[in-house]
Amino acid sequence: MKKILLITFDKGDDQEVLYPHYRMLEEGYEVTVASMEKRTLHFKHFLTMDVDKNIADCKGEDYDGLILPGGTAPEKLRLSKDVIRVVKEIFLAGKPVCAVCHGPQLLISADLLRGKKATCYPGVADDLKNAGALYEDAPVVVDGNLVTSRRPEDLPYFMREFVALLKK
Repeated sequence: MKKILLITFDKGDDQEVLYPHYRMLEEGYEVTVASMEKRTLHFKHFLTMDVDKNIADCKGEDYDGLILPGGTAPEKLRLSKDVIRVVKEIFLAGKPVCAVCHGPQLLISADLLRGKKATCYPGVADDLKNAGALYEDAPVVVDGNLVTSRRPEDLPYFMREFVALLKK
C-alpha cells in the first residue's frame, strides 16, 4: 500500500486538510498526518484532527507522496528544520508533492521552487516569484513531480492531478 505524508499544524485550512486526506483514503492510500507535536490540532474553522507522527520521526524514504495544505499553518511549519528536511527528502527523490494555498511557503523555505511553474494563494504570489518560481494564476499547475493550487475551490483539480502523478 502506498503511503502519503500530510504535514500540517494548528490553523491549517480545514478543507485543504480534510479533502486531500479523505481523497487519498478513497484511493486506497495510507495517510500519515505529521506535525511538530503529536497532539490534537485545531484548524481554522474549528475542526480538529489528531497527529499520527511527530515530524522529527519522519523520513522521506518512507513515503510515496507529500501533501502540504494551507491556512496559516505553513507560517509556523516553515520554521521547523525537521519539516524542511522531510519536504526536501520527498521532493528531491522525485516523488509527487502537492501544495495548496499557503502550502508552497514550505517549498519556498526549502528552496525548491527556483525555475518551477507553480501557483498559490494570491497573497503568497510575490514570495513565490521572489523564490524564483514561474508564477501562474491558475486553478492547478503541474511541473514535474509538483502540483500546486490557489485555494479550496481548486481542490478537485488539485487532487485529480496529484492522484494522476501517484498512479504513474
